Amino acid sequence: MIADQHDAVDTQDTRRALDDLVDQLRLEQLEHNLFRGRNRDVGGSAVFGGQVLGQALMAAARTVVAGHSVHSLHGYFLRAGDKAVPIVYDVDRIRDGASFTTRRVVAIQHGQAIFHMSASFHKREGGPAHQGTMPEAPPPESLVDEHLRERAMADRMPERRRAFLQQAQPVELRAVNPRDPFAPEPRPAQALHWVRAPHALPDDPLLHQALLAYASDWSLMGVAMLPHGLTWHQPAVQGVSLDHAMWFHRDFRFDEWLLYQSDSPSLAGARGFCRGSLWSRDGALVASVAQEGLIRVRTS
Repeated sequence: MIADQHDAVDTQDTRRALDDLVDQLRLEQLEHNLFRGRNRDVGGSAVFGGQVLGQALMAAARTVVAGHSVHSLHGYFLRAGDKAVPIVYDVDRIRDGASFTTRRVVAIQHGQAIFHMSASFHKREGGPAHQGTMPEAPPPESLVDEHLRERAMADRMPERRRAFLQQAQPVELRAVNPRDPFAPEPRPAQALHWVRAPHALPDDPLLHQALLAYASDWSLMGVAMLPHGLTWHQPAVQGVSLDHAMWFHRDFRFDEWLLYQSDSPSLAGARGFCRGSLWSRDGALVASVAQEGLIRVRTS
């Protein structure tokens, strides 16, 4: 009975965490092309890049006519975001076409741009279709949630991270082949994660896309560190996302499991390049991701 009650509390907490994230992505409209979003602390020193990415997409989409949905976005992280200050999103309506609509978004704090993004929206069309083959992976039900796995190591984490680990999370992430973040062994630069929202979401395709954009930044850059036995928990390692691109191929729901397949073909000059493919559980390729990140290892 005690375990059941504990599970019920966790379920209520994750529901509240997810509702709060959805509310953050909804944004407040300040003017015709201006929106404001608040921040959520995820245990880092700055605003989580996935949050800015998801909010910028929502801001752009709020200015697009019905029937056009995002098919690609390309963003650049310019400055670290201040967690204590809301972010203003300024949308530039570059072009409204019959088939394609283009938007540019600048995220602003303290009068300076911290992020900018271009996004393209496409009116749905039919035509020939093909895709690759989804990799084999054990079912997510057989794996442990990464947040809970890290929570079991909380006594080894920095104090700021420990506080974050006590919070319920709005996104579940389950690694197919997890590793010890404090004693990593070198391995090939490829990874598989299952990811989803832990509770049902509204039937709003844009919200599902924005949540996927948010989650796509969560584990991607770490794959470039795998061959070198590096992790974010090592004091000498410094890393930030530099840019992030996504392409949305097919309809999906983020409250259903998606398999996040990632790899890193290059790490050179302190910049790691990573790629990702997101598959629905029935084998449909729903989105692709690419990211370059700064990865420095301090020697003194």
